[in-house]
Amino acid sequence: MTTTTARGRSGLRRTDGGPVRVLVVDDESSLTELLSMALRYEGWEVRSAGDGAGAVRAARAFRPDAVVLDVMLPDMDGLTVLGRLRSELPDVPVLFLTARDAVEDRIAGLTAGGDDYVTKPFSLEEVVARLRGLIRRSATAAAARDESLLVVGDLTLDEDSHEVTRDGTPIHLTATEFELLRYLMRNPRRVLSKAQILDRVWSYDFGGQANVVELYISYLRRKIDAGRTPMIHTRRGAGYLIKPGD
Repeated sequence: MTTTTARGRSGLRRTDGGPVRVLVVDDESSLTELLSMALRYEGWEVRSAGDGAGAVRAARAFRPDAVVLDVMLPDMDGLTVLGRLRSELPDVPVLFLTARDAVEDRIAGLTAGGDDYVTKPFSLEEVVARLRGLIRRSATAAAARDESLLVVGDLTLDEDSHEVTRDGTPIHLTATEFELLRYLMRNPRRVLSKAQILDRVWSYDFGGQANVVELYISYLRRKIDAGRTPMIHTRRGAGYLIKPGD
């Protein structure tokens, strides 16, 4: 296996600013080298493998943003490799390469979870263009998922699925507790008054029943902070805030 990087013409980058990573899996070394050269020209980082076992090991260590995968490999077929890759990287886009051009083979590859399909012989430009499209779509989907996530320290709230976890442990909340936590997490480190919380979470003024905020804050603390470094804090006479645990 080899790893190489270069500055190139592609405008695509990883979310951390680093080069896009592509894993190329094919037992034809000459083809692998040609593909790697073309991808390096895009400015991408490339790692290659010549069999299925090597592909799984490389994916685990390299964490690629896309995979070019030959269907016919010496130790296992590409569909089996795909299944193992998906267990490690469930969202990584996969472009199949194959000498087969029968419709049923294409359907089998796509049904198994492949994202696109190119038959040999192919042009390098076509493979690069297909990969660009897959990576852009994958990045768009990831961005959409990220927009639904609120994260403060080790606490995560998914606004779409209504799932809440702290340090990976699921936390079950009532609808009102969820809305209160969401409001706090949308304003991390900001002190929110009881009046603000009442207006946002309950949508009307409770008048003399503002202690309902104190009650629900206590409910949240039992579920979020119990046995852990506290994240929900009281600023006496001012309100409440949430911030990462120390």
